[in-house]
Amino acid sequence: MSAAAQSQAVPASHFAGSLIDILDRVEYRRVSAEEQFDPVYRLRYEAYRREEFVPISPGELVVDEFDDLPNAYCYGIYIDGLLVSSLRFHHLTREERRSPSHSVFKDVLDPLLDQGLSIIDPGRFTADYEASLAYPALPFLTLRIAVMATWHFRVKYCLSSVRPEHAAFYRRVFNSSRLSEARYYHGLNFPMEMWACDCPVVYPNLLKRYPFFMSTEEERRRLFTPPHLAPLWTRPTVRAAQLENIAPV
Repeated sequence: MSAAAQSQAVPASHFAGSLIDILDRVEYRRVSAEEQFDPVYRLRYEAYRREEFVPISPGELVVDEFDDLPNAYCYGIYIDGLLVSSLRFHHLTREERRSPSHSVFKDVLDPLLDQGLSIIDPGRFTADYEASLAYPALPFLTLRIAVMATWHFRVKYCLSSVRPEHAAFYRRVFNSSRLSEARYYHGLNFPMEMWACDCPVVYPNLLKRYPFFMSTEEERRRLFTPPHLAPLWTRPTVRAAQLENIAPV
């Protein structure tokens, strides 16, 4: 059962409670661009080879030019010490616009950035196959990083450049709206649409509906400060955030 289907099939409180219990076993690891052989890059390769999105490579790694950008943030998600998924995002501003989505949807994003709006562009969402079966809600555990980033950086939009068949998840969970029709994306053989969540509007209700997205300022600081200042490993702080009732008003 997919995460979206699971969240509809069980009571919201039970679904949220189950994810919070799993988060007690989770650690986030920030990946430096200098760590060229980090397991995250191998996980990408395994996931993309499963779908035949990339050719066979002797190095069995997937690294691209967007990993080295100064506005790139890359993470591995671990459960009980095992890498289960990964996520990368770029923080777009008027001054720093480079990201995968911007390279494809430049004409849509530039007018927004010209207005001084800032945007989170998540991508490279990959998961271990066995973990995706064992943890159907893995997308929520992984995308929690992007949710925290939207609040930490106080952005206007969080993008989702996804296959059309995946758009329903982002529309239902994040109330996202489509910004652009489908386009072909960096040599992939299927089209991608770009959707966007209006973060200041959606975020408060999102936390009420999915409390496992809550976090403390300390966790966000540890995850998103410059790499030379941030710790390598960070544990989720959902329970502490609930106790302190930390949420935007």
